[in-house]
Amino acid sequence: MSELTTIARPYAKAAFDFAVEKGALDQWGQMLTFAAEVTKNEDIVGLLTSSASADKLSEIFIAICGEQFDEHGQNLLKVMAQNGRLLALPEVCDEFFALKQEHEKMVDAEVISATELTKKQIADISSKLEQRLERKVNLNCSVDEALLGGVVIRAGDLIIDNSTRGQLSRLSDALQS
Repeated sequence: MSELTTIARPYAKAAFDFAVEKGALDQWGQMLTFAAEVTKNEDIVGLLTSSASADKLSEIFIAICGEQFDEHGQNLLKVMAQNGRLLALPEVCDEFFALKQEHEKMVDAEVISATELTKKQIADISSKLEQRLERKVNLNCSVDEALLGGVVIRAGDLIIDNSTRGQLSRLSDALQS
């Protein structure tokens, strides 16, 4: 998986830079999302792993994606086909959206709580995370009844464990040292 990510990064960066230059981030996001979904189809995977020529692969892929891609998007598909990289399209899409979030100063944060959070609690968590991370935060809230109480927040590399279990673990470690 990391090999595909390494392969995908330059394509995603090139697509992102071009999209920023043309002011078409949303359009490129839609094109790459569509292409990534097409690539996940079992029949397409079989085709992409076959010994078909790069020209034939790009021709078929562009025929499938058709009106979803403008000529610049089609050029990306052709280059990726010539280099045998069409299977990396889902990773290109993921990398593109990571660059887009960075550009827009956005971060996704996962909030896991023991009980359903109120709107006020969600707003408080969101505003405090925005201050701490200096970015706009998109919260994805879920409930995990295995937590005794409190919340666990994950935003990128940041993990805030304010659950009862986490607090008890830290207290136990402090008492043992």
